[in-house]
Amino acid sequence: MINKITTYSITVLILVLGLLSHAQQDPQYTQYMYNMSVLNPAYATDDDSVMNLGLLYRSQWARSIGGPTTGTFFAHSVITDRLEGGISFIHDEIGDVVKQTNAYADIAYVLPIGQKNKLSFGVKAGATFFSTNFDGFVYSDPLPDSAFEENINQTLPNIGAGLFFFSDRYYLGLSAPNLLETEYLQEDSGVVTQGVDKVHVFFTGGYVLNFGENYKFKPAFMAKHVDGAKLSLDLTANVLIHNKVEFGVGYRLDDSISGIMNFSMSDAMRIGYAYDHTLSNLGRFNSGSHEIFLLFNIGKLRKGFDKSPRFF
Repeated sequence: MINKITTYSITVLILVLGLLSHAQQDPQYTQYMYNMSVLNPAYATDDDSVMNLGLLYRSQWARSIGGPTTGTFFAHSVITDRLEGGISFIHDEIGDVVKQTNAYADIAYVLPIGQKNKLSFGVKAGATFFSTNFDGFVYSDPLPDSAFEENINQTLPNIGAGLFFFSDRYYLGLSAPNLLETEYLQEDSGVVTQGVDKVHVFFTGGYVLNFGENYKFKPAFMAKHVDGAKLSLDLTANVLIHNKVEFGVGYRLDDSISGIMNFSMSDAMRIGYAYDHTLSNLGRFNSGSHEIFLLFNIGKLRKGFDKSPRFF
C-alpha cells in the first residue's frame, strides 16, 4: 500500500513540476476548431439567429497516475450588427493536487472586409482561481521539497486579446487568451520555488472545400507558442458527409496522432469524440487521451436554428 502511495505521489509531483515550470503549457485540445471561443476572444459567427453553447471534456494520458483532465464551457451570441460576446470557463486538474479554473467574459467587434470577409477584434477579462493540496503526500526523500510544504489558494486577474479573419468558408485567428504572467510560488530562503504562467500565443486556421453537394473537406491547423517551450503544431483533416457525419485524423508534431468523429444529432445539437495515441516516450506510461464535446445551437426570438451547418 505504501509503495502505491509513494508511486502516486512521485508521479503527481512530476506533473505538478511540469505545470509550475517556466515553460508551462495551457490545456491542449484536439477538436480545437469547435472550441474556438475558449481560445480566441475575437471568435465570431456572424449569425444572429442562434446562441452557440459548447461543452468539452478531455482526459489527458488516460490510465496514467494523476493524468490531467480539462473541462470547458462556453456560450457565444451576436449582440448587435457588429458586436458579439460570450462567456467561457476552463477547469483543469492534475490528480487531486492541482486545480485551476479560468472564468472569462468576451467581447468582439466585427468589421466587414469586402463583400464576403470580416475581421473581428476581441478582448476578454476575468480571473484565474488556482489551488494546490499536498496533504497526505508520501515523499521518497525523507526531507520534502520546500516548494511543496504549503498549500496554495489564489485568485488572480487576467485579460486576453485576439484577431479573427473569416468568411463562411475559412478563418484565420491570432490570439493570446492570457496576457498577464501570474506567479504561483515564491522564492524562499534562497530556494527557487517560483512558477510562472507564461503568455501563450495561438495561430489557428481552417477551410471548407466542397466536393459536390454532400461531401466537404475541412483541413485546419493550430500553432501554439510559449516562451521557453517548443512550438506546438496541430494539423487536422476532416471530411463532412451529408452535413451530418464527420470523420477525420490529426497529427500533433512530435507528440501524437488522433482519430476524430462527430455526429449531428439534430438541427440544434452535435456530439464529437477524439482519441489521441501518444507517439513520444510518454506513450509507455498511458493509454492515450480522450476528448468529447457537445455543441448546441439555440434559436433566439423564434428566428429558428442555424440555416447552414456550423463548420467551425
